[in-house]
Amino acid sequence: MKKQKFIFLTLALVMSIALCACGGDKKKTENADSSSVVVGITQDLDSLDPHKAVAAGTHEVLFNVFEGLVKPDEKGNLNPAVASEYKVNEKGTEYTFTLRDGVFFHNGKEVTVNDVVYSMKRAGGLLEEESSDININSAIQKNVKTIEAVDDGTVAVTLKEPDTEFLAYLTESDCAIIPADYKEQNKAPIGTGPFKFVSYAPLKSFVMEKYEEYWNKEKMPHIKETVFKICSNTDTAFLELQSGGIDIFPYLTEEQSNQLSKDKFKVEIGNMNLVQGLFLNNKKAPFDNPHVREALNYAIDRQAVIDMVAGGNGTVIGSNMFPGLSKYYNQEEASRYTRQPDKVKEQLKLAGYEDGLSFTITVPSNYQYHVDTAQVIVEQLKEFGINAEINLVDWSTWLSDVYTNRDYQATVIGLDGNLSPKDLMERYVSTADNNFVNYSSEAYDKLLAKAVSVTEQKEKEISYKKLQSILAEDSASVYLQDPALLVAVNKNIEGYQFYPVYVQDMSSIQFAAK
Repeated sequence: MKKQKFIFLTLALVMSIALCACGGDKKKTENADSSSVVVGITQDLDSLDPHKAVAAGTHEVLFNVFEGLVKPDEKGNLNPAVASEYKVNEKGTEYTFTLRDGVFFHNGKEVTVNDVVYSMKRAGGLLEEESSDININSAIQKNVKTIEAVDDGTVAVTLKEPDTEFLAYLTESDCAIIPADYKEQNKAPIGTGPFKFVSYAPLKSFVMEKYEEYWNKEKMPHIKETVFKICSNTDTAFLELQSGGIDIFPYLTEEQSNQLSKDKFKVEIGNMNLVQGLFLNNKKAPFDNPHVREALNYAIDRQAVIDMVAGGNGTVIGSNMFPGLSKYYNQEEASRYTRQPDKVKEQLKLAGYEDGLSFTITVPSNYQYHVDTAQVIVEQLKEFGINAEINLVDWSTWLSDVYTNRDYQATVIGLDGNLSPKDLMERYVSTADNNFVNYSSEAYDKLLAKAVSVTEQKEKEISYKKLQSILAEDSASVYLQDPALLVAVNKNIEGYQFYPVYVQDMSSIQFAAK
């Protein structure tokens, strides 16, 4: 089965593994002359091959090793990377990329047009011999007509239908540029990024070092080595942080933040740019009934969830879009549903559940933030005779049962996308492979096709806002929040940056001068 890109909230990932699972031989060093930084992460990498990796927790690491033709910066701009420049025709159907001179893979070979054409076709699942397990780039697979090398330094891409957002699908997370003649990406990955791969120990660590021949001298790393230490859960990582085994921990809970020593650490606060929600299977009872879905939307106090789970840090949302995509974000939908007991009872009666109902919320146990959110929701629903039971499952089971097989009633998870609004909204298309909520609307499908193809910016923005309204009107799910991201940083370290996409950019990190 072909996989589609999805991304999950990792504010507080938890895996029920023993304390000793937080491994790695690297010890933290705290002096300004140190050449190594240790970052705590709480999810193992699902693949070292960038075209096969699915989880956000993997791409946050691989962002440092791989690059696309373009690359996002901390402000959300898509800047030329492996390509030095690009041109788009007025219709949005032809993209021409000029390759940058002097870009070398970590094995010392210079990037060629053959590598770029190969990478794009592979990422799009257009190479039959290499389509297995590829995390298919749907923008390439479904809409690319041709990918051609015009000459030794130019690649031309022609689309079947206009797509003015196509560029956003050519970053590391969707279309990393890799060597065409190298077949060991899943064992020893090779890219063009500022860091090169050193070693990987499953459930223990991923180690990378500064790539001295990196093409972008302005973004040349300050530190020699980064160790991503894989911990079993947030509590384990927090103990490592306090004991000096970790320098940076990006998934801090509010409670842990309050416990940190202010003499040793600072807490950076940013936005996750995620859609966290109680996602409902629209084809599984009782959520095949729109009145039940609407009842839940009126029953849940979103701000109370944020207050309980994150100490008030987070932004209430009302559809599958986060405020970071400000041009397209429909602020009005954030206030559509407020907690209204009378409307809950009304909708339950219309659905035939005036005496209450029961359902199961399947939650991956390695995401403590989602587990905590589900627990608050369970308590809020009790007032209305709605009995929700939490079913904790391991990560692989969640992927199989919920995401792939869609065999569930409800789940709490966080979804993200790239810098294209299309990436967030196309999962609700009736025929989308990643439409795990089984939402179906002919009007929605037609409007999204229009939003993607239209070249007039204002019209595009209006279309995307209307799409959010359609999802909210249909109560496709219960959209909760764009969570805050709390990051613990050793006080000896400077340069941590937040991005509008989910990455840990280690090229900006450096030790403060004494």
